[in-house]
Amino acid sequence: MKYYLYNPLANNGLKPQIDPSCELIDATKTDYSEFFSKLNSEDEVVLIGGDGTINHLVNNFDCSKLRNNVYLLANGTGNDFLNDINEKPDKEVLLNKYLVNLPTVKVNGIEKKFINNMGFGIDGYCCETADKIKEKTPNKKIDYTGIAIKGLLFYFKPCHATIEVDGNTYEFDNVWLAPTMKGRYYGGGMMIAPKQERFSDTLSVVVYMSRSKLKALMAFPSIFEGKHVEKTDMVKVIEGKKIHVKFSRPCAAQIDGDTVLNVSEYWAEI
Repeated sequence: MKYYLYNPLANNGLKPQIDPSCELIDATKTDYSEFFSKLNSEDEVVLIGGDGTINHLVNNFDCSKLRNNVYLLANGTGNDFLNDINEKPDKEVLLNKYLVNLPTVKVNGIEKKFINNMGFGIDGYCCETADKIKEKTPNKKIDYTGIAIKGLLFYFKPCHATIEVDGNTYEFDNVWLAPTMKGRYYGGGMMIAPKQERFSDTLSVVVYMSRSKLKALMAFPSIFEGKHVEKTDMVKVIEGKKIHVKFSRPCAAQIDGDTVLNVSEYWAEI
């Protein structure tokens, strides 16, 4: 039997089109341990949602104990995970091999696994702003690129960052963002870490910095093709297993799109 777990928070609440004879189970109200314990080994599970739906699963169930095939039927807004594994959002994609050996992040007393990234800086600001828009206008489509551009020009102030990677310490001024990446993509199609490999035993912390707002804005479109890394005076990519990022002032952060407020530092490890 095939079970469909649906995330009502994905894709601005729009329901996917599936066989009307199939029952949609609310994934946000599902006890995964209890749910999987009742399945037969031949049963299959389809997650209907996006990156946040996968994140919810891996942080609420030990996926190394999975006996069943678990698929993703995309119904998210960004679908960065699917972009990273070169899959289209119009089919069921087998997830099992992607759900284990994931990195963890510690921030503000929270410890979570992540499938794509731990974001810090203007990317966290974008998620914080998007949350406020959703709260006021629940069905409004979010323009993350527009939010980022306005943040660059008017609202977000760059920070000094101290970054430690595998025991080596680096200092950077005028930092706009410093995410740690498991995959290449985030933010709904930005190839922020073009050389990061999903099954690598290292992570990539990407430092985007510029004293000039105009220069930072002009380089911004190149992120969508991963060409920003060619601007070595603005972008530094450091690979490692243990990463500690500390900003000179608190900022919003995000874990696979889930906002964390008032963050001064985080620790990521694989």
